[in-house]
Amino acid sequence: MDINLQSSELNGGIVEQIELGHWRLSIPQGQAGEYRLAQLDDYKILSRKEFPWQKPTKTSFKMRASGDDLPGTWGVGFWNDPLSLPLGLGGGLRRFPALPNAAWFFFASSHSSLSINDDLPANGQMAMSISSPKLPSWAIAIGSLFSPLLFIRPVAKIVRKIARKIVKQDTSEINHDPRQWHQYSILWENKKLNLSVNGSTVLETNILPNGPLGLVIWIDNQFAGYHPNGKINFGTLANPASWIEVKGLKVEFL
Repeated sequence: MDINLQSSELNGGIVEQIELGHWRLSIPQGQAGEYRLAQLDDYKILSRKEFPWQKPTKTSFKMRASGDDLPGTWGVGFWNDPLSLPLGLGGGLRRFPALPNAAWFFFASSHSSLSINDDLPANGQMAMSISSPKLPSWAIAIGSLFSPLLFIRPVAKIVRKIARKIVKQDTSEINHDPRQWHQYSILWENKKLNLSVNGSTVLETNILPNGPLGLVIWIDNQFAGYHPNGKINFGTLANPASWIEVKGLKVEFL
């Protein structure tokens, strides 16, 4: 199946095709307070039910980055763009939020805390799977009306505990130099998910995302945290000029 990638560039972000099948996504140096993004995805104008990818699929690509601890987030993989907001820009026909579903290689600086499970990695270099049920959009939209209460830490701690029963997550830490080229693969089968780097499994789990999902490649200067103590924070970071390169991307149904 052909991959129809479209670019999104914000505040100096650039998506370049160096040669056929080889992209560089970069963001310029800048201060906190401005969101900078370079992104490729195949779902920008689609509703979630039209997202192109479903199990079983196999994905492979090579990737490297300009640094080993870049401020913000970057990565490659599949998700359902649950918020249709800055991380992924989103838009299209997705008027309401959804619970998250994802299978991806996700890199986040130490400013972020992206796990609702206290025993799983929450930042750094991660192989990650997230599985959530599909609830009616109107129900999630109504629930979001109460989101300001999450900034009350005792409330946020209770909600975090409840969320673990609904949103299932499995994450493993990756330890390698992202400045070097590495071969990544995502094998999304009917009963298990396998993520590997250089041919070695870094995460194998039966926590599977519920598709369909869209493919995304991105780098930005954003952070977000839902901390064990109930603290919630998010925003943008000062960053040096940063980039990632991806080449040899293949996605195929099995």
